[in-house]
Amino acid sequence: QVQLVESGGGLVQAGGSLRLSCAASGRTFNTNNMGWFRQAPGKEREFVAAISWVGSIDYTDSVKDRFTISRDNAKNTVWLQMNSLKPEDTAVYYCAADRRAYSGTVRYRTNDYDYWGQGTQVTVSS
Repeated sequence: QVQLVESGGGLVQAGGSLRLSCAASGRTFNTNNMGWFRQAPGKEREFVAAISWVGSIDYTDSVKDRFTISRDNAKNTVWLQMNSLKPEDTAVYYCAADRRAYSGTVRYRTNDYDYWGQGTQVTVSS
């Protein structure tokens, strides 16, 4: 059974940092795209960042220069380093994996991903 388990969320003051982790089990995702999405109360789930299997990366504009996505294929893990956090970053953050292999193009839509974690809450106070 494939599982994605996020961790690292919490409460932080504006300007602070958090590092989210996503550990995959049940299969390896070395040749698959991985992504981070977030969902704030009353809003749709939105793209945050993604990394392809060859290391192509993209971010939504609002987090560029503040967030960094990375992966370690040997550990089957993806991270999201979040710096200079703002109250508007408050949301549940979800890790996602695309079951299609060898796609070098970053994916941005929720329906591009087949596996999802349970989410981790990030709350940024002003």
